[in-house]
Amino acid sequence: MKKLKKIKEKILLHPIMSFLFLTAFFIVLSGVLDLLDASVTYNRINPRTRVYEPTLVTVESLFSLSGLKYIFSSTVSNFVSFTPLSTLLIVLIGIGIMDKSGFLDTMFFLLTKHLAKNKVTFIFVLMCILATITGDLAFVVFIPLAALLFKYGKRNPMVGIVTAFAALSLGYGINLVFSSVDSSLSTYTVLAARDISIGYKISSMGYLYIMLIATIISAGIITYITEAIIAPSIGKYEVEEEEVIEDKEKLTRRELRGLIIAGFGALIYLSIFIYNIIPNVPFGGNLLDYSQARYIDKLFGYDSFFNNGFVFVITFFFVLVGLLYGLGTKEIKNHRDICDALSHSLDGIGKVIVLLFFASIFYNILRYTNIGLLLTAYITNLFDGINFGGIPLIIVVILIGMVTTPLSPVFLNRWMILSGTIVPKMITNGFTPEFAQLLFSVGSSLTYAITPAMAYFVIYIAFMEKYDKEGIGLTKGIKYMMPYTLAISAMWIVLIIIWYLVGLPLGVQTLVVA
Repeated sequence: MKKLKKIKEKILLHPIMSFLFLTAFFIVLSGVLDLLDASVTYNRINPRTRVYEPTLVTVESLFSLSGLKYIFSSTVSNFVSFTPLSTLLIVLIGIGIMDKSGFLDTMFFLLTKHLAKNKVTFIFVLMCILATITGDLAFVVFIPLAALLFKYGKRNPMVGIVTAFAALSLGYGINLVFSSVDSSLSTYTVLAARDISIGYKISSMGYLYIMLIATIISAGIITYITEAIIAPSIGKYEVEEEEVIEDKEKLTRRELRGLIIAGFGALIYLSIFIYNIIPNVPFGGNLLDYSQARYIDKLFGYDSFFNNGFVFVITFFFVLVGLLYGLGTKEIKNHRDICDALSHSLDGIGKVIVLLFFASIFYNILRYTNIGLLLTAYITNLFDGINFGGIPLIIVVILIGMVTTPLSPVFLNRWMILSGTIVPKMITNGFTPEFAQLLFSVGSSLTYAITPAMAYFVIYIAFMEKYDKEGIGLTKGIKYMMPYTLAISAMWIVLIIIWYLVGLPLGVQTLVVA
C-alpha cells in the first residue's frame, strides 16, 4: 500500500505544473495551427445592421518571437486584472472577520443543530444553485463558506468545497428568472429570431416552470451524490491541534447577545440596500442602471452598480455582521482585534495566490490564441449542414454546448457565433428561440464543472489544495466532478425530452414548440 501511495504521489501533478504544461501545450498548438493556416469562416449577424456577414476566425500564434514577447509583456497586467484573484481576496476579508469573531461557528451551529447532515447539504446546494443568478461572484463566496460550514459541522471541509463547486457550476444554467448571463445571450437570440420573426421578444420569466423543476431535482441529485459517493471517498478530515472545535449543546448568553446585535445591524443594512434596488419608489432605486430595459440588466448589467460594486457590498455586509457579533460577545475588544480579524482568512493564502498566478497565464494564453472560438465556428458550420429535427436536433444542440465549453468557457463568446445558425435552424424545425437558448445554456453548464479553462475552476482547486494534505491535481479535481456531471446531464436530457413530448410551457408565455 505504501508503494502504491508513493507511485500515486509521483504521478499526481501539482496544479501549478498542470497549468504550466497546459500553457506550453496551447502555445505549441497555436504555432502548429498557424503553420497550417487554420481558419474558419462563418455567418454572423451584425448587431447594428442586423445583416448576416461572413466572419473569419484565425488562430493567433504564440509560438514565435512576437508571441513570446506578448506572453512576457502581458503576464503582469493580466494577473493584476485577473478577476478571480481580486474578488477572492476582497471577499476573504469579510469572511475572515466573520470566522475570527466566532459568528460563523455560532450561526452554523444554530442553523444545523436540529437538522440531519443530508438536509443541511440539500439546503446548502439549493442556495448555491439559486445564487448563480449573481454570476461568477457566487463561486468566491460559497466555496470558502462551504469549507467552513462543513468544518464547523464536524465534517471534511473538502466535501463542502466539492459540493459547492458542483452545485454552482452545474447550476450555472439553472435560473428561475433571467440572470445577467441569460440576458446577454438573449440579445443575440432575439437578433437571430428577428431574421425570421420581426418584433420577437423574450420574457424574463420565460424559463420559470422548467427551471423550478430542474432546481429541485438537481439539488436532490447533487445531495445524494455528495452523501453516497463523495463524502465516503474523501473520508474524514484530520483536524490540526489549533483547529479543534469544541462541542456545545446550546448558545451562551454572550453568543445570543452577539447574534441579536449582528442581526439588528444586518437588518438595517439589508433594508437600506434592498430599498435602493427597488425601481420607481420615492428616494429609492439609486443602485439601478436606468439606461437598461430589463430589471436584471438594471441590476447586473455591464455598467450597473452591481457589476462594479457588488463584491464590496457583500464584503462590507460580512465585515459588519462579523464586527457587530464580535463586539457583542467581546471577542473583539479594540482596533487591533479588528485588524487581526480582517486578515484572518488571508493567513496561509500564499499557495492560493501562486496557483492563481499560473492559472491566469493559462487563461490568457488560451483566450488569446482563439483556438476555442475556431472550434466553435467549425462546429457551427457542421451544424448548418444537418437536416434532421425533433429529439435528435435537441440532443445535438445540447452536445454542441457541452463540446465547445472546455476550450471557450464564456457562454456569450460562443453564443455570438452559434446563435445565428442554431436559432434559425430551431425555428424552421418548429421550436421557439427561447428553447434554442435553453438547450445551449444547459449544454454549456453540463461541462462547466470539468473545465480547467473556466476561470473559477482554479478557486475550487486552490481551496481543495488548502485542505488536502496530500495535494490534489487537476485530474483528481475533475474526477470528483464526474459523478455530478454524468447524473445532471442524464437528468437534463430526460427532463427536456419529456417537456418536449408532453408539450409543457417552459415558463410564462414561453413554449417549446412555436
